[in-house]
Amino acid sequence: MGIQVIDPGIFTTVQDGGRTGYQQYGVTPSGPMDERAFAQANLLTGNPAGTEELEMTFQGGRYCFDTDAVIAITGADMKPQLNGEPIPMYQAVSVEAGSELVLGFAANGCRAYLSVAGGMDIPLVMESRSTLTGKHLGGIDGRKLEKGDRIEFTATVSEVANQESRVLAQPEYSEKEITLRVVAGPQDDGFSREEFRKFFWYGAVITNEADRQGIRLKREIPVKHVGDGNIISDGIAFGSIQVPPNGQPIVMMADRQTVGGYPKIGTVITVDLPLLAQAKPGTQVRFIEVSIELAQELYLRELSSRKEIESQWNK
Repeated sequence: MGIQVIDPGIFTTVQDGGRTGYQQYGVTPSGPMDERAFAQANLLTGNPAGTEELEMTFQGGRYCFDTDAVIAITGADMKPQLNGEPIPMYQAVSVEAGSELVLGFAANGCRAYLSVAGGMDIPLVMESRSTLTGKHLGGIDGRKLEKGDRIEFTATVSEVANQESRVLAQPEYSEKEITLRVVAGPQDDGFSREEFRKFFWYGAVITNEADRQGIRLKREIPVKHVGDGNIISDGIAFGSIQVPPNGQPIVMMADRQTVGGYPKIGTVITVDLPLLAQAKPGTQVRFIEVSIELAQELYLRELSSRKEIESQWNK
C-alpha cells in the first residue's frame, strides 16, 4: 500500500541521505539539495535520519493515497491541499486512505520535500535509494517520477508519537538576495590576492543554468586566474565553487561530478547550502569568508538542535 502518481510535477525524484562511499568509482552521493528541509521532514514524521523522501522542484504534482499515512511537507511553499483543503507545512499531518494530495507551484523557495512516516519501499542501489538521473541509478528506475508510477510504503502508520507537537517554524526564502558564507580554498592560490578579495567585494546572479548538478553564477566582472584556469582534476565537495577559465563561478551541488579540473576558490559552508538550494534564477548572491572552525561549529550546533527536538518528540 502506498501512493499513485497522478501528476509528477516538473522534476520529482526519490532522495535519501545520499550514496556515500562510491565517489572513488565516479558515483556522486546525490541526496537532497536542501539537507535541512529534508532532515526536518523526517523529524516531523518520526523517521530515522536519512529516510527516503520525495524532492519536488518548482511544482509538486498530484498523488493518491490508498492507505492511511502520516506525512510532512517542508521546504518551498507549494500550497499543499488534501482533498481540496489546505494543509499546513512543517507539521505532521494524518492522511486517510483514498485521499488526494495536490501541490502547486513554489511561491517561496523552489524545492519541497514530502516525508511519509515509515518510509517508502524503494530498492537499494549501492546502499542508497537516492536518484541520480545522470547515471540512471536509484529511485524509480533511475529517473524522475512519471504519471502512473506507484510507490509502496514500508509500513502503514496512521499516527506518530506526540503528533500534535510535531510542528516547526516555516522559513522565508529570499527571492532577491542571499548571503553565503565561504571557507577559502583549496585552490585560492590560483588567484591573486586582489582577485580573491574582489570575489567577495562583488556579487553575482544565479543564471537559468541551475540544477541538481551545479548552479552557474554570472558576475559583471569575471574572476581572473593567475594561470590559465585549469588544474589537475581533484575531488569536489558539495558547495565547492569552481571558477572555469571564463571567470564565471559554478557552485557544485548534490549531483556534482566527483572530480573536476577547474580551481576551487572556496566552498559554501554546509549550513548555508539550503539557501542556495532554494534560490531561483535571478537571485543576487553575495559571499562572506569565514573560518573552517566557524563552519564546523555552526554545523555541529544545527545537528545538536535536531537531536534535541527528536528526543523531545520521541519521549
